[in-house]
Amino acid sequence: MDKAKHIRFALVGCGAIANKHVTAIGRLDDASICGAFDIDPKAAQAFYEKHGISAYTDAQKMIEETDPHVLNILTPSGLHGDNIMELIKFNRHFVVEKPFALTLSQIDKILEECDKRRIKIFVIKQNRFNPPIVKLKEALDKGRFGKLVMATVRVRWRRDDKYYKEKPWRGTWAYDGGVLTNQASHHIDMLIWLMGPVESVMAKTATALADIEADDTGVAILKFKNGALGIVEATTAARPKDLEGSVSVLGQKGTVVVGGFFMNELQTWEFEDRDEQMDSDIWENYSKVPAVAAWNHSEFFKDVIQSLTYDKQGLVGGIEGRKSVELIHAMYESVETQKEVFLSFIPKRCKLGVIK
Repeated sequence: MDKAKHIRFALVGCGAIANKHVTAIGRLDDASICGAFDIDPKAAQAFYEKHGISAYTDAQKMIEETDPHVLNILTPSGLHGDNIMELIKFNRHFVVEKPFALTLSQIDKILEECDKRRIKIFVIKQNRFNPPIVKLKEALDKGRFGKLVMATVRVRWRRDDKYYKEKPWRGTWAYDGGVLTNQASHHIDMLIWLMGPVESVMAKTATALADIEADDTGVAILKFKNGALGIVEATTAARPKDLEGSVSVLGQKGTVVVGGFFMNELQTWEFEDRDEQMDSDIWENYSKVPAVAAWNHSEFFKDVIQSLTYDKQGLVGGIEGRKSVELIHAMYESVETQKEVFLSFIPKRCKLGVIK
């Protein structure tokens, strides 16, 4: 696209997550939401009445009348890939909520087609933009941990039967994808972004509490190519008092723990070496995130806008979004086969997504 000073986003799906996009984009000066689409007329009308943004039940009409730069895919997980392939003919860029899609084969078709059309895809992985996580990544890149020993992410949420019954697609394999695909997707992305490629994985899942088709609890043990071990723990069967989201990294020379329900609180920052520039302000400036709704979504959209305006690669492009789906696939393959599964991720040499 041409160098744009103002990016127009259009929403595909007017459900609960659309409200977060309205909040996140609404606080940015160089972006706006120009329209929204939903196949359900009641959902589209309710969205219009709440936000005053034009809402359509015809996607083509929305695109023709509002002329967006980017289409935000906010539908159930199992529809993401189909929605992109249906709308790709309009040659707009895409923002897609997690996961990118449920199958690797569909993701690869999308990446190939987007490459041909010079379309960019950005997958929402907002935890990469958490201030404590940014500092943790910086410390890892500097080698401050020395030899890496172990990294863990923990997702303890509560989703009762009432939640799953509100929408018939929730808790299904076809549209929701299981606890590892859905609730743990952001955390898994963050873990491999911090720690690098995974060599192998072993996993177990269970449907511990909810009356659903898919699983609500899963645990995976990872071996990273850097030699460290990793643990992914995810459930929607936690008691309200036990809700948690956290990531920890343990190394020969340091330990960091980021906790809080949204992984927004720096709990431990300890290193044997001193880095005055990084350490002097870590507790004061990065111990807690701003008390603003959807603040890290706003940071994600800033990255999208920069990428489109200056034709740069975004932090979470299509190839990055594919990595977490591949690892989740390996986890479920391990569950099915009851064996250790080895990964062989090789990025496509795609002009729009390859990590350099």
